[in-house]
This record gives sequence, structure tokens and C-alpha cells, in this order.
Amino acid sequence: MTILELRPIAEHLLDAVRSLSADGVGVTRASYGAGETAAADFLREFAEKEGLQVANDRAGNIVFSLPGAGSQAGVWIGSHLDSVPQGGNYDGLAGVVAGLLCLLRQKRTGAAPATPLRVIGFRGEESAWFGKAYIGSGALFGKVTPEDLELKQRTTQQSLAECMTEAGADVAAIRAQEHLLDLSQVSSYLELHIEQGPVMVAKELPLAVVSGIRGNVRHNRVVCIGEAGHSGVVPRWLRRDAMFAVADLIIRLDDHWRVLLERGTDLVVTAGVVMTDPAEHSISRIPGRVTFSFEARSKSPDTLEAFYQLMQAECKAISRERQVRFEFDRRQRSDPAQMDPAVCAVLADACRARGTTFDVIPSGAGHDASLFANAGIPAGMLFIRNQNGSHNPDEAMEMDDFMLGVQVLDDAVEKLSGTAAQ
Repeated sequence: MTILELRPIAEHLLDAVRSLSADGVGVTRASYGAGETAAADFLREFAEKEGLQVANDRAGNIVFSLPGAGSQAGVWIGSHLDSVPQGGNYDGLAGVVAGLLCLLRQKRTGAAPATPLRVIGFRGEESAWFGKAYIGSGALFGKVTPEDLELKQRTTQQSLAECMTEAGADVAAIRAQEHLLDLSQVSSYLELHIEQGPVMVAKELPLAVVSGIRGNVRHNRVVCIGEAGHSGVVPRWLRRDAMFAVADLIIRLDDHWRVLLERGTDLVVTAGVVMTDPAEHSISRIPGRVTFSFEARSKSPDTLEAFYQLMQAECKAISRERQVRFEFDRRQRSDPAQMDPAVCAVLADACRARGTTFDVIPSGAGHDASLFANAGIPAGMLFIRNQNGSHNPDEAMEMDDFMLGVQVLDDAVEKLSGTAAQ
């Protein structure tokens, strides 16, 4: 049996999970929530019927392997099960399904890996739900703090600790920041993922090997506080207009960003949330309070820190000039990561052997692979072309591209683990 013969199973798994988590617009699989749990339960049932071994780790992630894999070091394939609200079906899920297909090919052909393959479906990769990314993978490396566990879910207002407890995670160990993964069990880590930008479509590339992953620094919530007033009676020189202050900040950051790009600096900057309080805002009211988010991403940790300090300096300057003040929630930071050159070479060789065009590109989006790379585990990623971007319901991965990617992934697993027919 070849990987390509498993295409009907891939289509079934992707379609079934889409149906389980459909929200009328796209799919919604909240981190440590009902949709994510439904996806994990469905994949568990499928895997067990196929004779695979399934277990939950102490962070609530789901792990698949061949029976008898034991604790021997081996190759891991992973990605995440959650989605953003009203998101697309392939972001994360495609990577978990790809790993399952590799396991299923081994099971059905009687392959005997010299080192075992394990597939992990991470919970809580998306930051949309608790304001923190990489929860399920981060917990394995002791990266989830007691403060993180108090973060509130965006819709239910349950704490992360409560949601993780409901999912069966060992919250006491996570709170103590214990390492929940024995690194000696992981010889290398692979992740297949849709590209979340337009580069591969523009270059007509079905596959790409990922060279590295941008890190980020962010505040989920910054509040600019000025003074509310009647729009018709307060002149500019007496105003403490929070909205104009935030607009001023965003324009200044954009100017700095443009200059840095002209110097060749790798950087992207976003204010994804800007709002006044709907309970009090009015076209005739000077906004006295504006809430917004801040995020910068870069491959360079020095660039992230420098731009963050620049943002802080501009906030202080605007505070003086416009008589407002800025209040920040807890700063979040994820470090950039470089993929392992040897693992990248294995993926590139597998692409060449299959006769497919590919390129080596960086990832602007974050992925669980960064946690493994920064823990010293040789890690590599493979991107699949995706026509309509990501974090939206219009993700449009072609199944021909996906199955080609799974074939390359499976070839890489064989190279990294050593596989012989029984």
C-alpha cells in the first residue's frame, strides 16, 4: 500500500472533522473547548479502529503510535487541532491527518521502523482564545506559567486552568512548570502545515520547505485613557482624545516599520483589535477610552526587543503631547526558531526525489515546531500551497497538493527513522 492509496481516508477525516466543528461560516474549534475535543475524540475513535495506540499526554494533547512503540526515541509528527473563530478547516488539522496517514501506511504495510513514529495533535496552539499561543506544546516544555493559567477564555470567561482540567491535563504539574515530555523520546520533529500567506500560490509551488519561524512580542490588550467630552464644545488644544492618540501611535509605528524595512530588517507589525466601548461610544462623544492590541513579529529576537522599546517610547511621547495615558496587560513573547539544516535537507531531497518543484521559505506565522526547535530537537516543516490565506473560512488546500506533501513527509520519516518491511 502507498500513501496515495490512502487519499479517500484523508478526505473522510478532513470532511468529518469539518462537519463536527462547522459554525455556519467556517469552523470553530476553541482551544481546550468543545470543538477541539470533538475533533480529538473523533480521531481517537478512528485510530483505535485501525489498530493504532492512542493516549493523552499530561497537557491534554492526543498521541498516536503503532502498538508496542514503548518509550524508545523516535520521529514525531505534530500539529494542532484548534482553530480561530470562524476559521478554516486545514490550519493545523491537515498536519495531524498527514501524520496519521504515515502511521496508517506503516501499520497496513507491516513496516518495521528502526525507531518508532509518534503523531501528536496539540491543543491550544491558537492565541485567539486565551491570548496565548502554543499552550499544549508549551506545557510539555514548562512554558505555561501560573499567570498564564489565569487567562480567561474569550467567550466563556473560564480560566485556562479550568479548561485544561476539563480536558484531563495535569494542571498542578503545569502550574509548577514541570517538563512533561521526556526529550530522550524525540529524535526529530516534523510538521506539515498549509502556508498561511500568498507566496507559494504566487510562485506556483505546491510544496515548500520552511527555513525558520518568526517569533513575536505582543500585548493582547492596551488601554489608552484620556477624557470623554462633547464633540462640539471641546477645542483641540483642550482635548484628551484617546482615539486620536491611538491613531497617532499606529501612524508613528507604521513610519518606523517602513524605515526598518527599507534597511532590510525582517519585521511585521499589527494592531488587530481597536475599539471603543459600545455601551458608551457615540458620534457626538470624544472617546475617553480606547482599547487596542499590539503585535510585532520578526526572525530576529533583537529586532523584536528594539521595536518593542520603540513602541514604549512613542507611547510615553504621545502621553505627554495628548495628555493621555497607556495601560498595558502582561507582555507575551514567543521566540523565533530556526529549523534544523539536516532535517530541511531531508525534506528537500524528498521533494526532489518526487520530482516536485519547491522552494525554501521562512514562516511568518507561528507553529508548534518552534517549541521543539528551541528545545534543541532537530525540527523541520513542510508547507502545502493554500489559495486563500488562513485564519478565514476560505482556506482552499488542493488534495493533490496535500497528498504529495504527505508522500514527501512519509519519505522523510523513512529517511530519519529507518524502515524495513517485515
